[in-house]
Amino acid sequence: MHEVDILITEGLIVTMDNSGTIYDHGALVIENDKIVDLGNTEDIKKMYRGKKEISARNCIVMPGLVNGHTHAAMTCFRGIADDMDLMTWLNDYIFPAEARNVSPELAYWGSMLACAEMIKSGTTTFCDMYIFEDETASAAKHAGMRCLVGEVLFDFPSPNFKTPAEGINYTRKLIEKWSGDPLVQIVVEPHSLYTCSPTLLKDAKDLAREYNVPIGVHYLENSAEVQQLMDKYGKKATHFLKDIGYLDEQLIVFHGVCMDEEDMRIFADHGCKVVHNPESNMKLASGIAPVAQMLKLGLDVALGTDGCASNNNLDLFQEMDTAAKLAKVATLDPTVLPAPTVVKMATRNGAQALGMGHLTGVLEAGKKADVILINTRKPHLTPMYNAYSHLVYAVRGADVDTSIINGKLVMENRRLLTINEPEAMERVNQIALKVRESLRKP
Repeated sequence: MHEVDILITEGLIVTMDNSGTIYDHGALVIENDKIVDLGNTEDIKKMYRGKKEISARNCIVMPGLVNGHTHAAMTCFRGIADDMDLMTWLNDYIFPAEARNVSPELAYWGSMLACAEMIKSGTTTFCDMYIFEDETASAAKHAGMRCLVGEVLFDFPSPNFKTPAEGINYTRKLIEKWSGDPLVQIVVEPHSLYTCSPTLLKDAKDLAREYNVPIGVHYLENSAEVQQLMDKYGKKATHFLKDIGYLDEQLIVFHGVCMDEEDMRIFADHGCKVVHNPESNMKLASGIAPVAQMLKLGLDVALGTDGCASNNNLDLFQEMDTAAKLAKVATLDPTVLPAPTVVKMATRNGAQALGMGHLTGVLEAGKKADVILINTRKPHLTPMYNAYSHLVYAVRGADVDTSIINGKLVMENRRLLTINEPEAMERVNQIALKVRESLRKP
């Protein structure tokens, strides 16, 4: 009998593999950072003994969720500017608040709090865009989370750099510093087409191409942006991206609310990825992304929460529920975005969109051990006829009991093992006092 690091037994295992395999009384075997075997508990226990054994009775065992778009440190700005449109929210509140308050300390502790919130709600991998992203990478590394992070690039100064060239150089240093890290990867992230010049966009793409890393950008988030970009470039935004060489498998766009059929077909033809952020788009009244049509046309569509200033939480289970229902009411078709498709968006699709499909998003031998256990012995999860239905329409982040990332336990029985949760909350509360005071100034 082979001794392994972690043996999970007696669970309902939802693998998210190509065949949709589910083990009703399943077991999962983890050695070092990888899944080495899985199957029926009776068969697995004949071959393996765990140094650590976890009973998953009354639990769903599934891949950890992949949050395809966050601004982690914006936990520090949760709720400071609600109930307004996107451009007012950005230009009159968020950008000024960031200019006055964002620092390495805010980036680190805001990101640490975000990691705590994400782990406790089932997310094991996230893609982040913000300021002082080396601090976010350090916080994620400390928390034991898998991540793809990038410094937001603007034409105008940010709290971290004065010129676009400095922003590009900072991103280059991030790529080189974190190269080969088992958890942290870097993405090049110009903020948007309306905050970046063609020169900055091209420099960003050149950097991504040089190091063969993804490039991510906010894209067609509302109808005003569509017209703004048409006026700025004299052509459709997708045509502009094609002309400057952006359309390839490296590109991840966030939102894509106002993409039309031509945009979607061009993106699908070039292997581009889209991250859907339904709750943020609803809150800012940006519109409803045509997700069902994107999927029908062959686009890889992932799921994200966006930041805590426009959501205002990082619960990806809640996001799944919203995504499914919003698509149905938008199309007046209850069959669109069925539960298995939405779970795929939050796991396999998300991993593929971030260039991590070979690492995570599926429970199968050889993949990294990014695993969550959901306690179903609760009134709102009783009875259960279909696991996918439960995951989308009934489960909430607070139902996640245990999380394993890269083969390491980071939460067990709802207790965080890698983060000092009270300290993170207290640090952010102290930062919030300064933010609140800054908002009183003209």
